[in-house]
Amino acid sequence: MLLLAGVAIGAAGLWVIQERYLPPRLSADATARLRTDFEQADAERQRLKSELAATSQRLQTALAQGKALGDEAATSRRTVAHLREDVAALAAALPPDPRGGAVQVRAARLTSEGGRLMYDVVLSRDRGGNKPLAGVLQFVVAGGGRGPERSVKLEPIAVSLGTVESLRGGVPLPEGFAPRKATVHVLDRPDGKLLGMRVINVQ
Repeated sequence: MLLLAGVAIGAAGLWVIQERYLPPRLSADATARLRTDFEQADAERQRLKSELAATSQRLQTALAQGKALGDEAATSRRTVAHLREDVAALAAALPPDPRGGAVQVRAARLTSEGGRLMYDVVLSRDRGGNKPLAGVLQFVVAGGGRGPERSVKLEPIAVSLGTVESLRGGVPLPEGFAPRKATVHVLDRPDGKLLGMRVINVQ
């Protein structure tokens, strides 16, 4: 009898503790929902962890590419500086422009190809300084074709002149026009002040 009474008192105490002091017991449905929610939260955590790892990898790749591009840009700047030094050295070895002027036409090679006047021109400024000089390069070509010989002023080409500039390109010629020689004009603006000039035969 004492044993049964002890068991009954213990069971009653346990029931009181569970009902009053412990969290309520979950039903089977609530337990299943809780387990499902936990599994979904864990799956989401794993997904976010994978995305974070992928994002970190992309960030590291982007940083490495940025560093590589920065190194390439620095190398390119050094190469351009060396090339400018080489061009300046070559220009210094060229004979001076006999006409002088604020801008000297140190050398030029002109050819007629496919209806265009192709040019390679080296210009220099004795007092170029660090500030570029904006101007235009314009060719006045003499020659013929259908009809008597005449002179034609070609379209001006905008240029920015440092101490030494090597310019290369082409400008359209009138249809059927065969150039014989050209006067290289360097102006501060179209139809503006003449800064330098030189007459060159067209090859």
